[in-house]
Amino acid sequence: MPVTLNHTIVPAVDNERAARFFADVMGLECLPPAGSRGHFAPVRVNPSLTLDYLTVDDPEGHHLAFDVDPAAFDGILARLQEGGVPYGSSPADPANGRIDHPLCPRGLFFADETGNLYEVMSPE
Repeated sequence: MPVTLNHTIVPAVDNERAARFFADVMGLECLPPAGSRGHFAPVRVNPSLTLDYLTVDDPEGHHLAFDVDPAAFDGILARLQEGGVPYGSSPADPANGRIDHPLCPRGLFFADETGNLYEVMSPE
């Protein structure tokens, strides 16, 4: 069996709000609360991976990168634009409004209120 990532914990100021933000932008599903005390707000990324948002004191943002197909990229970009969420082509300037990513034909970065930096890359 190959090694696969099952879940990762993503720190948040407010776990439910952060999970909804990410799921809405990415077009993904929020799952019911998880964990022994229901303290995780999970988002299904794909059949084998969830991001489990956790409210913590003084959270530090993480960097999470995703490969998506061109249609998914178009949807993500449209939702960012419709929601007025800043995005950009560089982690140093994630609000420049560009998608000319240095590592792929189209890509972008956007951040949540915690400072988690999301990277979305498309081959076309």
